[in-house]
Amino acid sequence: MTEPRNESNDKGGEEEDDRGGSDEEPDQPQAPLAPQHLKTNEHKPQAMVGTTTETHFLQLTLDITEKPLFRDEDGGLVIPQEPLVNVLKKFDGVSFSDALAQNGEAQMKRYQLLKLPPYLILHLARFKSNRYSREKNPTIVAFPVKNFDLSDYVHIPGGREKPPTEAEVRAMNVKDLKALLARHGQDALAKNVVEKSELVEATVDFVVKSLPDLLAEKYNLVANITHDSPSDVGREGKHDPLQEGSYKCHVQHKATGQWYLMQDLHVEETMPQLIGLSESYLLIFERQI
Repeated sequence: MTEPRNESNDKGGEEEDDRGGSDEEPDQPQAPLAPQHLKTNEHKPQAMVGTTTETHFLQLTLDITEKPLFRDEDGGLVIPQEPLVNVLKKFDGVSFSDALAQNGEAQMKRYQLLKLPPYLILHLARFKSNRYSREKNPTIVAFPVKNFDLSDYVHIPGGREKPPTEAEVRAMNVKDLKALLARHGQDALAKNVVEKSELVEATVDFVVKSLPDLLAEKYNLVANITHDSPSDVGREGKHDPLQEGSYKCHVQHKATGQWYLMQDLHVEETMPQLIGLSESYLLIFERQI
């Protein structure tokens, strides 16, 4: 399924948060899902010692940048927004994230995905707790419902293959054309073709129309679990957003493509344009076939 790579440097802190899925998963497959791998490099500030490890995970936990809240002209709160691609920088193999080691030392870690699964679960870490209170980050994380391409976040040794240009295809000989088609499971296109010109046109059509999608890592959203906080949280003693809030779920009916919003026994139709503007907590994506 998915494999990330992860690197670290040490710091410190006492805060607990709700990051449950990517940092400390065990190093063996988690049935019934296939294993996911995470490489971790840890660097101690004093000695600059680094280590790299691979760990399995069942979900990717994403940290949401905390942004100040402002009020509009009418006194209402303006909730900030952050694109999902920015939040995913945690797994770009370059950006560092803070983490606390088991021995109490702080670390800096960086992660890199090595392989993506058929179903990808993203956990948005909205809640943080200390000994006095629990806080929720209300930032809206905007994301696409369809054709979400994660190719830039997957590390492939030697680099990701790039489709040849039309000019490069037309310059290939018959052997190279057939090898290109065979490499991508398209041997059938070369059968029953007599003339080289026909083979060239069939290969150009495949390279232009189909190959880019085959090489991409595109996903479609199938479910979105949200956590909505009531407007009076923080007033009159209501200070725990986790206890006072409520969960809802967006689910798509695949046969019709219709999206539904569900809460307990209440079900209603909704528009896909509204899903990416909700207080998402868990996102479930399915790989395009």
